Amino acid sequence: MKKIFFIILLLAGTQSLTAQQWGNATTSQVDPLGSQYFQNQYLGNPAMAGIDTGLHLNAAYRKQWRDEPGVPVTMAITADYAAGKRVGVGLNVYNDKAGLLSNTRVAATYAYHLPLSSTGGQQLHFGLSVGFRSEFIDRKALNGDASDPSIGRFNRRDNYFDADFGLAYTSHGLNLQAALPNMIGYFKSDNKGQVNSSTFYSSASYRIGIGSQLTSIEPKVCFRGVRGFDNIIDLGANIVFLENTLNAFGMYHTSKNFTVGAGYNIFHTVGILVSYSSQTSGLSNYLSGNFAVGLKVDLFNKE
Repeated sequence: MKKIFFIILLLAGTQSLTAQQWGNATTSQVDPLGSQYFQNQYLGNPAMAGIDTGLHLNAAYRKQWRDEPGVPVTMAITADYAAGKRVGVGLNVYNDKAGLLSNTRVAATYAYHLPLSSTGGQQLHFGLSVGFRSEFIDRKALNGDASDPSIGRFNRRDNYFDADFGLAYTSHGLNLQAALPNMIGYFKSDNKGQVNSSTFYSSASYRIGIGSQLTSIEPKVCFRGVRGFDNIIDLGANIVFLENTLNAFGMYHTSKNFTVGAGYNIFHTVGILVSYSSQTSGLSNYLSGNFAVGLKVDLFNKE
């Protein structure tokens, strides 16, 4: 526990040099990337960092299907590593750009994986991410007076410090998760009136092994909180074929849209995932769905 607090204080102390504003809202959980559901669950829960042996590198890119100026573009890069017998560490870089506004978040993660049985089949996982988020207006894309002093004041604002906390329980095929994204912003009084920000994330899934051709089926349900809107339930499953070589998944969201995707695993080391998410019912008349690509590389795994 002393090591955990030392890491937290070190990161917080470093960030305090530039970050004076705490816990502004983030949208990474409001509209999750398709790879978050099965390929890279560390995106949604810091407790998943280093949950498997080896080093795991992930990248994801998402853009609106209809290519128009200013459409939202999302990029995410993560790395997590099983640093010790029970310790996992990670780094999460997330960027959202829509129109002139760019939002970047960088966070470091410490996770602790506690065995609950002698064989290690049951484990309890804890994770904490701390980092900062910055927002700026892209002057180069501005159709107007780029020297406007209000733009300069906006871009000179201090970064926002925030933290995520997550829990998970795994037992063979069972996976239960709960996370509180942007904890500081959730309790900050200045953010009480903000909408479209995440309040919590939870999920439950069970992986059912079948055979070599049809390898497994993993049904999953997620429950996400969004401030100012109805909470969202995600229902779906991931189907794996040919001993973890191919997979296909689908999720229906109660925001009246869906996400579908398919992936290919090369030598159990490099995984490629392509997914499509339809637009929510409230925006379907104005925006098209989005297309995403995810890449995963697993290194130093112990079979």
